[in-house]
Amino acid sequence: MLDEIVETLPKDFFRDLNGGIHAVEQAKPHPKAVGDDLYILGEYHNSRQMGRSIIIYYGSFIRIYGNRSHEFIRNRLRKNVLHEFRHHLESMAGERDLEVEDQIYMEKYKNKHRDKQT
Repeated sequence: MLDEIVETLPKDFFRDLNGGIHAVEQAKPHPKAVGDDLYILGEYHNSRQMGRSIIIYYGSFIRIYGNRSHEFIRNRLRKNVLHEFRHHLESMAGERDLEVEDQIYMEKYKNKHRDKQT
């Protein structure tokens, strides 16, 4: 499924993505998760030693969407792949807009759980 999605993307997206795209079996709970409700679906890595790469956590998808339809999972996977490519493209351009959006999402998540505890 991941290969099919990646094949539809413009070749320019892959410029300098020397580490490629990898799917790994593990589920990756988010380190700031309050319960068992927040998993990392994918990550963009940019390091001097390892280069630029995207990792997709298959186990996280199964954990969150395992009971959903094949088509739903495909659409969610595509959305996640595009999200990680946006990190890649913004990184190359020296931008951080998506990082800021991700931080705002996490603040809302923490506030939602803080409100439930009070």
